[in-house]
Amino acid sequence: MEKNELQRLRDLPIEGVAERLGLTVSRHKALCPFHDDRHPSLSFNVRKNTFRCFVCGASGGTIDLVMKYLNKDFKEATGWLANEHNIILADESAKFQDSSYMKPETRNLKPFDASRYERFFERPFLNEEARKFLFEERRLDPRVIRWCRLTSWRDKQGVPWLQIPYYNRNGKLVGVQNRNLLVSGSLQSKAAEPSAKINFVDSCHDSAKQASLMALAAPRIQDSGNMKPETGASPMKPETSGPQPPRFRFPQGSQCGIYNLPVLNLLRPGDELYIAEGCSDCWSLLSAGHKAIAIPSATLLTQKDVELLSKLHSLGATGVFREATECGSGPTKGSESPIRDGGRSGVGPTFHMFPDRDAPGERLFLQLQKVLPSLVHHQLPPDCKDFSEYYLKNPSFGCL
Repeated sequence: MEKNELQRLRDLPIEGVAERLGLTVSRHKALCPFHDDRHPSLSFNVRKNTFRCFVCGASGGTIDLVMKYLNKDFKEATGWLANEHNIILADESAKFQDSSYMKPETRNLKPFDASRYERFFERPFLNEEARKFLFEERRLDPRVIRWCRLTSWRDKQGVPWLQIPYYNRNGKLVGVQNRNLLVSGSLQSKAAEPSAKINFVDSCHDSAKQASLMALAAPRIQDSGNMKPETGASPMKPETSGPQPPRFRFPQGSQCGIYNLPVLNLLRPGDELYIAEGCSDCWSLLSAGHKAIAIPSATLLTQKDVELLSKLHSLGATGVFREATECGSGPTKGSESPIRDGGRSGVGPTFHMFPDRDAPGERLFLQLQKVLPSLVHHQLPPDCKDFSEYYLKNPSFGCL
């Protein structure tokens, strides 16, 4: 592992790592998992990015916390951190890599070969695990799945993967994310929790907005009959031995930055654009009838992403947004979108966000607010960690 890769793992927000491990962090403290703790004695120093228990003496950084909590060695702990935060390490186990994926000896990456993967998204197929994850656990609208062109596959070890394409604003395939479905069903238990009555910051969307967006999405992909929710017994997990497959895999050269960029071509003056953290929240927002894009992670906002968002904000602020969107390439080139513009000509889109209810989520909001000064903060209720969880508890709300 190279020094810069190791430093990236050490720089991950310590409180965010603790929460991904399952600890509940409040006011920079948590119950210490390393002794019988009844009062929070595990303290987090966000300035130094370290933890320390003043009772049992446990201390260290992000890697130390994972090693101690999960009882892993150094290599296993760094691998866990990398998988959880979509970070590709140079020495990632080659067992689950083929010739199209990152290899340890690769230093100068070749460009992403879109032609190798485009055919998979022309007629998407969802296996049993993918249908269960998307429709039963996440309760997503099938029209959203068609719009996003999600498909699935199974590797030689029998591990099911959800394949997520990334397109640029012109509709060109620029990257692919493969998500391990054996470690993606963590929200299933949350879906059974009782609903809560929520009061949000702004008024509701017109329900026609959902219908118009999804009506546009429907023709893009032919429905081969594999997109409909199916019920039945949970699939058996394949038996595996030795190193476990990672949570995410990325073909060589994939540019998985901002997700769902083609939706920008549907924006009209005065529209609301929601920014999510991760694809799952983006799918939930789309299923709720909102136009949404996603940042890959609170720790992975690149300079290229920042520049794109800044440009989008500038176009709206200068009143030239309509001309820029209608003259651009993409699905709406040469035709009017059926989505209403609300009669607010010359006004750019407004930006909105439901930050995850954790320290990394709030940090991402503050980071984005520097680029998008008008970004509106929507507060999730205390019992919902992210928008996906809120959507699961309120599957029929239809608007915000």
